[in-house]
Amino acid sequence: MSDAAVTMVVTEPRGPLSRSLGETTSPMGKSVRMSVTASGVCNADIGTAAATGKGTSFPVTPGHEVAGVIAEVGDQVEGWSAGDRVAVGWFGGSCGHCAFCRAGDVVHCPERKIPGLSYPGGWAQNITVPADALARIPDGLDFFDAAPFGCAGVTTFNAVRKAGTRAGGRVAVFGIGGLGHLAVQFAAKLGFETVAIARGGEREKLARDLGAHHYIDSDAQEPGAALKELGGADLIVHTASSTAPVAELLTGLNVHGQLTLVGVDAGSVTVPAARLVMNGHTVTGHLTGSPRETEETMRFAVINGVRPMIERMPLEQAGEAVTRLRSGAPRFRIVLDTTGGE
Repeated sequence: MSDAAVTMVVTEPRGPLSRSLGETTSPMGKSVRMSVTASGVCNADIGTAAATGKGTSFPVTPGHEVAGVIAEVGDQVEGWSAGDRVAVGWFGGSCGHCAFCRAGDVVHCPERKIPGLSYPGGWAQNITVPADALARIPDGLDFFDAAPFGCAGVTTFNAVRKAGTRAGGRVAVFGIGGLGHLAVQFAAKLGFETVAIARGGEREKLARDLGAHHYIDSDAQEPGAALKELGGADLIVHTASSTAPVAELLTGLNVHGQLTLVGVDAGSVTVPAARLVMNGHTVTGHLTGSPRETEETMRFAVINGVRPMIERMPLEQAGEAVTRLRSGAPRFRIVLDTTGGE
């Protein structure tokens, strides 16, 4: 046992997040204990904090965008030491022996773990995680910027860079929020002609400041039609939570273009089959990234000046952070500070 630490917990379905104080335990085997400095608040955390999932085990501690320092290592951990600056994201560990893991595709491991769901998450001063979930934070990146890269950052970076878009191609980002504001930066820094699409004209200046070459107000015009007028997009990264706009967006996709969904809801996507076939379109989904890819994302961000726009809130205000996120108020990521402002 070691010093007591603060953890934010939910103790019943749809219950409030409350402060809990408990003793920390040393990690066993291939796990490490992190001393958490910063922990992001993501849209997915709204569901985790509701604690209504089938088979939920209480208490629940949400949080899957975690950055801090290794405090202790288990007796079977190799390659990591106390004091290492590390981050953990939506990928929280895998089995290591299935076909996906053996192929290097750990993200699609059927036994993949998620912090906050598979084990207590990062809305705490300490978190214990499998060592294979760790990503090293590079010099030049602070903990509060690093935390969102484990989920929002690596997801959008991979969605843009893995699409195979031709050099100098046109990339459109639909939705300028927690995911989209990073996707715009990555697309522009990767050298693509970048189009930002959002509701209302008030976000145009911000979008252009983030690197967008064009801005489309989806309240003023149909975004797919507007994209077509620009010459069409080679890639559309859909970061908004509603999938309803997808069919119209496809009208702005070039021949052999791709639409990648990273923001989704419980709805379905309707794709006109004839248009899909005649234009050779690809509609695909993308899910997070591995720890190695998170490291690549962070290094790219340091070299190219990509940063999340964040609001800091004290750990004890995690409940208020969820309320703000649910209302759509943050611009654009909330990161909880576990240090008490020290």
